[in-house]
Amino acid sequence: MEPGQKLVMRTVDGPFPMETTYRWKAIHENRTQMTLQNKGEPAGFSKVLSPIMAPMMKKANKKDLKEIKKILENSNF
Repeated sequence: MEPGQKLVMRTVDGPFPMETTYRWKAIHENRTQMTLQNKGEPAGFSKVLSPIMAPMMKKANKKDLKEIKKILENSNF
């Protein structure tokens, strides 16, 4: 973790171990850009389903990021 810049979370248990990295970058006085990157190597049966799961995960991530953006933009920090 780099405070204010980067957070990395890893899951090692389960059928789909994954690493998720969030990065924040100031792009203007009152604006911050956030990026999200997922990396993972499916194992077992999940490996067979990975071509189907990848687009579903991407869609879910986009939905989550839109919701986070909405919450942050409507908050009084």
